[in-house]
Amino acid sequence: MEQVMAKKKVLIVDDEPNVRRLSRTILSKKYDIVEAEDGRQALEIANVQLPDVILMDMMMPQMDGLTACYAIKNDPVTQSIPVIMVTAIGFELNIKLSEQMGASGYVTKPFTQEDLFDKITQVLEMVRD
Repeated sequence: MEQVMAKKKVLIVDDEPNVRRLSRTILSKKYDIVEAEDGRQALEIANVQLPDVILMDMMMPQMDGLTACYAIKNDPVTQSIPVIMVTAIGFELNIKLSEQMGASGYVTKPFTQEDLFDKITQVLEMVRD
């Protein structure tokens, strides 16, 4: 009997519906997708759904991505979930802040399909090692 591999789950967190839709369209070919509109919603969903990886926008209302990433990384239930920060501003400072908050990677908008798949694959392989 053939072993069916379950799809990995990706939580897409972005306050812009168009960005979530684009990310979902790209990633749903390979991954199960869950969505959140802001950092606070991301924390709730991450605790319940336990995604394999989180794609987190950096600048959002309610709770920004860096704060949410820090909270996820400091919660025993979610701390092992890799977080990839997504932002329109690829400053060195943003990269450093992301790393300090516990992010496993970084993608700059506008991103390509390859950017997303490559970064998610890279981060998921880091978790397996």
